[in-house]
Amino acid sequence: MRTDRGVLGFRRYFTQQGESPYETTSWERRDARLIDHRDGSIAFEQTDIEVPTSWSLNATNILAQKYFRGTLNTEEREFSLKQVADRVADTITAWGMDQGYFEDQTEADVFSDELKFLIIHQRAAFNSPVWFNIGVQGVPQQASACFILSVEDEMSSILNWYVEEGTIFKGGSGSGVNLSRIRSSLEKLKGGGDASGPVSFMRGADASAGTIKSGGKTRRAAKMVILDAEHPDVEEFIWCKALEEKKMKALENAGFDMSLNGADIHSVQFQNANNSVRVTDEFMEAVVADADWDLTARTDGSVMKTVKARDLFQQMSQAAWECADPGLQFDTTINRWHTASNTGPITASNPCSEYVHLDNSACNLASLNLLTFLDSKDESGIDAFDIEGFCHAIEIILTAQDILVSNADYPTEAIGETTRAFRQLGMGYANLGALLMAIGLPYDSDEGREISAALTSLMTGHAYRTSTRLADRLGPFEGFETNREPMLGVLDQHREAAELLDTSSANKIGEAGREAWYEACGLAQRVGVRNSQATVLAPTGTIGLLMDCDTTGIEPDFSLVKMKRLVGGGTMSIVNQTIPRALRNFGHSSEESEAIVEYINENQTVIGSPGLDKDHYPVFATSMGDNSIHHLGHVRMMGAVQPFLSGAISKTCNMPEDVSVDDVEELYMESWKLGLKAVAIYRDNCKLGQPLSTGKDDSKSATPLEALEKVGVSLGEPVRRKLPRSRASRTFEFRVADCKGWVTVGEFEDGTPGEVFLRVSKQGSTMAGIMDAFAISLSHGLQYGVPLRAYVEAFIGMRFEPAGMTDDPELRIASSLIDYLFRRLAVEYLSNEERAELNILTVSERTEPTLPGVIEATTDTRQGSDVPPDPPSVPSASQFAAQLAMSSSADAPLCMQCGVSMQRAGSCYVCTDCGATSGCS
Repeated sequence: MRTDRGVLGFRRYFTQQGESPYETTSWERRDARLIDHRDGSIAFEQTDIEVPTSWSLNATNILAQKYFRGTLNTEEREFSLKQVADRVADTITAWGMDQGYFEDQTEADVFSDELKFLIIHQRAAFNSPVWFNIGVQGVPQQASACFILSVEDEMSSILNWYVEEGTIFKGGSGSGVNLSRIRSSLEKLKGGGDASGPVSFMRGADASAGTIKSGGKTRRAAKMVILDAEHPDVEEFIWCKALEEKKMKALENAGFDMSLNGADIHSVQFQNANNSVRVTDEFMEAVVADADWDLTARTDGSVMKTVKARDLFQQMSQAAWECADPGLQFDTTINRWHTASNTGPITASNPCSEYVHLDNSACNLASLNLLTFLDSKDESGIDAFDIEGFCHAIEIILTAQDILVSNADYPTEAIGETTRAFRQLGMGYANLGALLMAIGLPYDSDEGREISAALTSLMTGHAYRTSTRLADRLGPFEGFETNREPMLGVLDQHREAAELLDTSSANKIGEAGREAWYEACGLAQRVGVRNSQATVLAPTGTIGLLMDCDTTGIEPDFSLVKMKRLVGGGTMSIVNQTIPRALRNFGHSSEESEAIVEYINENQTVIGSPGLDKDHYPVFATSMGDNSIHHLGHVRMMGAVQPFLSGAISKTCNMPEDVSVDDVEELYMESWKLGLKAVAIYRDNCKLGQPLSTGKDDSKSATPLEALEKVGVSLGEPVRRKLPRSRASRTFEFRVADCKGWVTVGEFEDGTPGEVFLRVSKQGSTMAGIMDAFAISLSHGLQYGVPLRAYVEAFIGMRFEPAGMTDDPELRIASSLIDYLFRRLAVEYLSNEERAELNILTVSERTEPTLPGVIEATTDTRQGSDVPPDPPSVPSASQFAAQLAMSSSADAPLCMQCGVSMQRAGSCYVCTDCGATSGCS
């Protein structure tokens, strides 16, 4: 892009004059097919579609199922990526030509070709609404998935909130809102009665969200509800979801029908939104000082109640420990970086928390695939990153996003007016974790954070540099003059952060970023800025898979070994291709690398790999497993990149099940100190967790033994039940992912299990010993009277590798070998009623598989809503679906489309098999 005043000057970088961008890669015809793994049926199929040969079958399936337009099996149905790229790129280019973005048709053609190249080579992707709607005749041209609403302290405004939110949900998107303007339940109405309070009105909105499926699709709409820490009802808000979780479990245990369509499930509230408390620096400083904190009236600002700030903070942490809500949004930090503060404060966010800007506004997202800009043949580490190509891609994509703003449709006129006046954009990236691994750097390391910060600085700096050039040609955003001072001030804050950034690990990128910020700030002073916001870090769930990313958004790798779908049918496990690249950087020969890769593939872990230095283990650390990244490592990475983003970061900090409430407090406090704008946590299995002692409660509770003694129960010595010398047994062969095994169960005379022998293929002597010891321990427990159900309750849902698909036709997915073992034992030896209570249901019992359009149960998460599959109409298993939403594996729900266990992507869940997502991407 040239710098001539008033001329954008798009040039060719990836394409050549006279050559179609489609000629830059080879193409092939293949079939797209998705299997519903719950029953083996075909969930989606389209044959003879055209994609580049480099695209995986996963990306192909996502493209065909989600983004091809037209009725399936008709001539109007799209069948080629070329058609999708033409539809989107040509529409955007035509709009840009009409609005004066290009000097002439030649420049427009250059822009169009470069945009198509980025799309087909998986270097960039827009958020899903662009692929759904842009260029499709007869549908609203909605381009945004992120919306922020507003509510005033008036009944008409509250009712209008319900309507606007429902409209957004109907269109397939989500929204966020801050309810702090609504007077509290401690205040009076004008007529003298008591006010209802915001939590009361949340019930109506929650019911609406639970009723309206998102765009008619098989997932509920995503929503965010926020309340300020000084609101008099903040304590009720903090606990509203945790109390409902307890209520759900209590009702279930009391025998109420908490099944998916049961009459009693609708009494459980607040399950369709993510809750966050808005805290200021003043509040956090009061927490540190253990000072008082005033809760003030909405009407006149008078003090309604005074509490200890630290106690309120501990309540937030305790509730989040129990049910993952509420998250925190740091109001002072958010508004310190606000580019339009003269128009109004930032009070809320979208459901995933990456978009934070004015009320009644929208943001269209797009993401760049970082790994595609790293030369795979160059082993010079980060120096192999194509800075020029990266900046060129930013120019093309950001311009396309800006063109969309004026031409897109919006769900309400207020949102349309604000968005067109401030032109908020959300450029981001994906595959950061894969990039760091490829160049041999740990995600949780100073060097890794330096490079991540430098890349983010370059992205946002060049995005704003592009925005100033757009302003030079087309004019700044409408609200610029009113907000000149805060806009330019925030740009200077970014520039100062870039100057202070230690980029010794990425000198070239750091210098390019500083140059971009220097030019952006200078141009902004003279000509203004086209966009009040340029960048965020979104989850990139579906579009990350469309681009064949190993990692989504800012996330590290989820697992070193993934299942790859084969074109001819079937699957195979493959080790991430970033691992061999990292091993080459460490100087390993081809033979050594092959041995390490084979070990990882067989053992699902890098620990113990032959010839691999233990000091290099952190490079291959993942978000789960035996070599996982500490939860504070995630926070530190977020803190490193936050100063270089216009918006915030969509990311949930996963914490292991055994962390304490103190650990949650520490994470929240560290997030504030590091300058994050928002943070959310999810403790593994917290949906069924009970409050954990933080060491601060002096109250005494009776031990199980003391409780039994109080009611007169005496405990004798345990008696071992002997197995008959000649006894019946059952042997089962199984496979979990690539791990094959056998289990033999010896039975008592009454047919109940009394001993277990367990063997796993390809296990080393240590693993064999551990498995033998586990089986012996299990056998002794069974013989001394420990109920099998107690073991099943304790061990189902355990998560570690190997995990994934099984060859068992009745139990298709397991989160670990132990999870599969006890589910299999439950199927063989527990009653149908017991299994229904434990959420263990076989495929054969599912006489009515889920169909699109059936109302679904919602599993609440930190920054999105996830939906497990619907249950069949089998009386003995009628409670399956609702209880699955609360099971020990509730943080990994099954995909509504294909039945595969989903995984986290930022603050959302994404199905790595079909691309279904619970978030905005």
